[in-house]
Parts: sequence; structure tokens; C-alpha cells
Amino acid sequence: MSETRLLESTLQFLEEPLLGEEDLDTKVRLLLEAEYLRRLGRYRRLDRTLTQKYGMTFEEFIEGRVVQQKGYTWDVEKDAMDWETAVDGMRTMERKLQELQESGRVQRG
Repeated sequence: MSETRLLESTLQFLEEPLLGEEDLDTKVRLLLEAEYLRRLGRYRRLDRTLTQKYGMTFEEFIEGRVVQQKGYTWDVEKDAMDWETAVDGMRTMERKLQELQESGRVQRG
């Protein structure tokens, strides 16, 4: 087990009633879970927006070579990069949430 030191002001924030009466480790894990869920939501919203915009999934977008079909315009290139980031981000956040839950300290109520 390793020990990490936190600034006194950080400890004071972690002791606020907003985070409940859990121990510090559990509070940090709950904050991590909340951040992973926030990011997952952001990535899912972007994926949904681009799926609606192009009428296809990201995989179909890539397989259909839509960027090439649209003449490599900046908007389509940017959408492709953003969409790839969102798809990868969803996978990463889902994996991180799974790892956090499997570690046994964060329990969903």
C-alpha cells in the first residue's frame, strides 16, 4: 500500500458534507467515477450528434470513405477526428469505469 500526501486545502474540500461521510479513498474513487461518467456522456453526445448528421455509425463512416467522398473538406476532416476521439473515449471511459468497479470500492446505489 502506498501513501500519498495531499495539500491541507485539498483535504478540507474532501471533508465537505457534499461528498458524504465516506473515507478519503472512497471519496476519491467516487469523484473519479463521476468524472469518467461525465466524460462518457460527453463522448456519447458527440457520437450521437455525428451519427445523426451523417446518418451512419462511425464504422460505416470510415468504411464508406466519407471524408474522401466529401473532398477532404475541413469540416468533414474535423468531424472524422472528433468522432474518432469520441469513439475511442467511450471505450476508454467504459474500461476505466469497469476497472474502478471491479476494484471493489465504488458501489452503485
